[in-house]
Amino acid sequence: MDCLSLENEARCRQKLAQTQGTNRGRWAAILVSLCSVEGEPAFLFTLRSSTLRGKHKGDVSFAGGKGDPSDRDVVATALREAQEELGINVLAERVWGVMKPLRDKSGMMIVPVLANLGPFEELAFKPNPEEVDEIFTLSLSHLCNPQNRGYTNFRTGEKYGYTLPVFCNGKYRVWGLTAVALDQSLKLVVPPFSFPSVRLPESFCHFDLFFVS
Repeated sequence: MDCLSLENEARCRQKLAQTQGTNRGRWAAILVSLCSVEGEPAFLFTLRSSTLRGKHKGDVSFAGGKGDPSDRDVVATALREAQEELGINVLAERVWGVMKPLRDKSGMMIVPVLANLGPFEELAFKPNPEEVDEIFTLSLSHLCNPQNRGYTNFRTGEKYGYTLPVFCNGKYRVWGLTAVALDQSLKLVVPPFSFPSVRLPESFCHFDLFFVS
């Protein structure tokens, strides 16, 4: 299936039109960016600057950030953040829609905004070095391969908490809320799409991370 075809775009837009909006409390938006690399569908990621404050410095992420009072909605937030971090102006018509919001540990709502940026080769990036160390892509064929997917098990205290997907076997691993947003996007963009319920071998691609609530 051509994931970037007009037919698939129309199908995705129709499904995303059913997504309920988020309130304008504590919220942020990320731009989940589709593109094509030499004609092959891919997602575009950033590697957060290692000089940033906080525990997520150096992590793989989508461009995004907290809503600004001047932003009219979460789409405007995602597009503004893409311009500030990547140095590119993404037109509103490139946006396919807004996906189901995610909540982080602090209680903030993170709203994934799905867009197709077009051919990667035609994008003139000017990344902000204070926020972005690197821009890279992963093809859908790589992300859809079960051998490149694992799981992160979280515990709260001494008890099992929950499991999140992790995508690996690339230069960097994609985990946390970025992986959840990516997983949500793949299930929308590449239908019908499901990963095997069988967990991958420990030695292959499996990360156990624990935190205390």
